[in-house]
Amino acid sequence: MISNISLIKGIDLFFQIIIWIMIVRILLTWFPNINWYNQPFKAMKDITDPILEPFRRIIPPFGGIDFSPIVAFAVISFAREIVIRLLIML
Repeated sequence: MISNISLIKGIDLFFQIIIWIMIVRILLTWFPNINWYNQPFKAMKDITDPILEPFRRIIPPFGGIDFSPIVAFAVISFAREIVIRLLIML
């Protein structure tokens, strides 16, 4: 039982870290002088791009604003809930 609780907390922490990295990346896009090829920005880009790119292909920018992260957050939150509920049932 203890290992199951630890696993659930670890997976929850993983999802939280991904969400916070995405939030920081989105906020940093407001600063056009950031070089995304220098660390730590490159690592942030490498982590978030595989998550955001599929949503960017589906949802085009509207009025210069990229709404795909909102959908990505919703999908990540939904996936988090599903994974945690499945682990609780085990």
